[in-house]
Amino acid sequence: MQVTDFYVSAPGKAILHGEHAVVHGKVALAVSLNLRTYLRLKATTSGKVCINLPNIDTFLSWDLSQLKQLRDEVQRLDAELVRRLREFIGVTNGNLDTCSMATLSFLYLYLSLFGSGELPSLTLTVWSELPTGAGLGSSAAYSVCLAAALLCASGAIPPPLKEWEHTARWCQEELELINSWAFQGEMIIHGNPSGVDNAVGTWGGMLRFLAGKIIPLSRVPLLRILLTNTKVPRSTKVLVAGVKDKINKFPSIMVPVLDSVDAISCTCEKVLSEMTCEPITGEHYNILEELIDINQHHLNVMGVGHPALDRLCQVTLAKGLHSKLTGAGGGGCGITLLRPETDSLIVQSTVQELKDCGFDCWETSIGGPGAQQHSAISVKEEILEILNHY
Repeated sequence: MQVTDFYVSAPGKAILHGEHAVVHGKVALAVSLNLRTYLRLKATTSGKVCINLPNIDTFLSWDLSQLKQLRDEVQRLDAELVRRLREFIGVTNGNLDTCSMATLSFLYLYLSLFGSGELPSLTLTVWSELPTGAGLGSSAAYSVCLAAALLCASGAIPPPLKEWEHTARWCQEELELINSWAFQGEMIIHGNPSGVDNAVGTWGGMLRFLAGKIIPLSRVPLLRILLTNTKVPRSTKVLVAGVKDKINKFPSIMVPVLDSVDAISCTCEKVLSEMTCEPITGEHYNILEELIDINQHHLNVMGVGHPALDRLCQVTLAKGLHSKLTGAGGGGCGITLLRPETDSLIVQSTVQELKDCGFDCWETSIGGPGAQQHSAISVKEEILEILNHY
């Protein structure tokens, strides 16, 4: 066991531009949210492995002898291990609830990363600022935290934090290893993920996604946003299928729409790159706001809008702010760009109006760092209290 007490966090994600277009070989831009999942890994002498998920009020523990026996019986760390772990935690009936998937992912990574070596006693406690099931990458942030903590605990990568530092990040090679194991966790939870969510959680900032290739952009500005969860449930699978049907039915109409969304993504990327290497001006924000409006109209044309998202756009536009959906659409979440000069009273009144609509709303930012190790002093006090409870 290489670490005895370890804090790590990873961000959620939003799609800035390119929802649905990416399925058809177009550019999508994914950005990190400054809403994070935090994990504490603590070595113990209890002879048990424990995981605590306070967001969903779950505490589970297993004797190491049980897990050693299971590992010894399964020679291949692949689908067979997943099947046996499903039996072990009692989810063979197809149960896909959040707690079961989080538990399955943890045990798979734990047994895989410690391989044939000694299985250590430890307790993991996880707390997230991200709502689950809202298309904000909460499961990926969890998987990134798991991968980073367990890779360090197993000695596969070193903890990056120096004695005098409060936060630190891993080097590129180590981040690639974290990302690859986080993707394994995402596969267990989702089956066939794109890899975008765990890549954003690992590297942070902004990523360009095109034809299955994910390219982290080296520098992006930190932008203030409002993030709104309409709490309208939706099925990504159904929405994607609906867009595909519309393209097949009206190719001469829909293909130019997808081309336009691709151009929006590329233009947005260019503007954001400019904002990192020259003074930021009001014109930069003017262009970003126009791109948001155009993209939102395109998404409605694609059939992935929703009255709740229309209401979000109406409320914010009345305040001079510009919004669009993020993710699959059909409900879910939207983002609203805040200019640096936006008055705090405007922000407060907008948040209150959105809450009066029955939505959840937070002020946060996009473009922040990816996976980080923390000293206890750098973790928010209220989160530290939760993580230290067990």
